[in-house]
Amino acid sequence: MTTRRFVLATLAALAAPLAPARAQTPLPSDKRAELNALIAKNNAYIGLLNRTQRANQSWDRYTSWVNLQQGPTGRERYITYGLYSLYDVRSEIQKALDAAGKAPKVDELDRAIERFVGAYEALAPLIDRAERYYERKDYKSDNMAEGRELHAKLVPAAREFLKEDANARQLMKLFAGRVAELELAALEMEEGRKARWQMKRVQMAARKAMNLLPNRENPVVDMPAFSLAIADYGKVVREFDDYMRANPDSGGSMRDRPGSLLGKLREYEEELQRVRGDARRLRGQGTTWIVNEYNMMISMSQMFR
Repeated sequence: MTTRRFVLATLAALAAPLAPARAQTPLPSDKRAELNALIAKNNAYIGLLNRTQRANQSWDRYTSWVNLQQGPTGRERYITYGLYSLYDVRSEIQKALDAAGKAPKVDELDRAIERFVGAYEALAPLIDRAERYYERKDYKSDNMAEGRELHAKLVPAAREFLKEDANARQLMKLFAGRVAELELAALEMEEGRKARWQMKRVQMAARKAMNLLPNRENPVVDMPAFSLAIADYGKVVREFDDYMRANPDSGGSMRDRPGSLLGKLREYEEELQRVRGDARRLRGQGTTWIVNEYNMMISMSQMFR
């Protein structure tokens, strides 16, 4: 069974009872428990992937100044760039591994997360060592001996991590999207199209645009699809803003987040249009500021009422 069919089959049992109802109706307790378990698994996996993104950024930093084939020599022009230090992700790893072992099981995704954790735990200590090595400029005293030793270990570990990272993120796109659809239907069924429904709908529309951003494997953006996703997100944000105006006590500090993200996406869309979607031809922070804005919106939405 393909990944897509397997994940959809895993979630299909929940879908029928979540058809939106006109009157607010409590979700059956067994279905609510299943949905809550799926949401918890989804949140644990997303939390892990977001927090460990720092390893990707650190590796990119390293490859920006070192020749991967040759390895470090100590004569590189930008050697002082070194690597970025990593975040403490012990809590995120534990939550993700706990979720992988719990029902509802999504076997292919659960196994992918477990492999991802293994690849990260193999790479992270090497990045930590290398980051401190270059921060201390130890290469000046040992003639790059440890730098060459670390490089020989970093390259295969990073390649394995990047492979597992790409696989886990691809599987998560489908899983997270479907869980969001189920959660949105449940919110409408139980609460109507109120504040939390509005926020979840904004997140779903934003995610479609975020999934089309360039990455290492796909640096050239499908501009018609990206522009359409941003246009659709714009419509949802306007409806969200209309709801916020009609309900001034809702939202709090979250009220402006969707519009802020929309503005950043549109600015980036203009930049990509100039280079025909090829993000490799852009300079600056790239998608970092957009991803940070999106992650902040997702994080703060947990307190949204």
